[in-house]
Amino acid sequence: MKFSIERGTLLKAVGQAQSVVERRNTIPILANVLIEAEGASVSFRATDLDIEVVDKAPATVERAGATTVPAVTLHEIVRKLPDGALVELSDDGTSGRLTVNAGKSHFNLATLPREDFPVMASSEYSSNFTAKAPVLRRLFDKSKFAISTEETRYYLNGVYMHVATGEDGQALRCVATDGHRLARIDAALPDGAETMPGVIVPRKTVGELRKLLDDDDIDIAVSVSETKVRFATPEITLTSKVIDGTFPDYSRVIPMNNARRLEVDAAEFAQAVDRVATVSSERSRAVKLALEEDRLTLSVTSPDSGAAEEELAVAYGDERLEIGFNAKYLLEIAGQVDRENAVFLFNSSGDPTLMREGDDASAVYVVMPMRV
Repeated sequence: MKFSIERGTLLKAVGQAQSVVERRNTIPILANVLIEAEGASVSFRATDLDIEVVDKAPATVERAGATTVPAVTLHEIVRKLPDGALVELSDDGTSGRLTVNAGKSHFNLATLPREDFPVMASSEYSSNFTAKAPVLRRLFDKSKFAISTEETRYYLNGVYMHVATGEDGQALRCVATDGHRLARIDAALPDGAETMPGVIVPRKTVGELRKLLDDDDIDIAVSVSETKVRFATPEITLTSKVIDGTFPDYSRVIPMNNARRLEVDAAEFAQAVDRVATVSSERSRAVKLALEEDRLTLSVTSPDSGAAEEELAVAYGDERLEIGFNAKYLLEIAGQVDRENAVFLFNSSGDPTLMREGDDASAVYVVMPMRV
């Protein structure tokens, strides 16, 4: 195998591959990236047995072939090469070494046989559809903050992607929750997604998928089965197992009759929460919200470090209410608001609170209160 490739193109391809590789694993081949050169392109394939990513890049191939090399080492080498360098990779197939040349830099890397590299079994996908990158980016970006990190409730360690009935009919919906907060985001249902089974996309896959979604003009081909999900652009294919579990009935925790309505400038609110939380004890990070007509007072009292209070002018016309929240949860939810105003809907100081972005019902957030 022998080919030449531009440094920037190689860095992008190897970067995507090495981020999938598990740093600590007991199977040496899983630390490697499979490089396959053929025609006018080279593909870079990496897997941790749960996720597989294949990145195709244009290259000048002199001699077709394939080998595997340590992904992290190759990425570090390419990262440190000068911009615009032409990188030549060659392997004679007998020495067990891959040679990397760029200008006056020369490297030799140990290889492992391509035959040992595990390739994820192909799957019959029951549903195939296409979605614009910004649509998927919004669905996953706005929901992923609520993914649980608690390993015992493994079925909450991802984003539940499924078909649901939204405000405007059938919708592609992403939901995540950790029991303390919940995010439910809807988008128009793409053609072909009607029969899609609901799947829980793991946290790591959500992180890897984000790298495919930066280009606003690109279409993402999505394929879903009961056990796997695949996202593909013309250059990159990301295939992942889904979490084998049942996502809970989240609709039961979304309050429908919260009548006390607070409207506040989202950026001002987030900044005020951040300021008063400076003195809160790290363990609880509790912020108290005191609501009265057109006025919100945020306060924190910490026995160890002191107290803080800040007042905001808001739109609120209901009876007085005092309610406490974890400051981190409030900040994360306020940070999701793209519009100018956030709308909070309360019932009482002990009930879940609903938050929307202005009058947009396609993004709904729920946060549980704390005693303060």
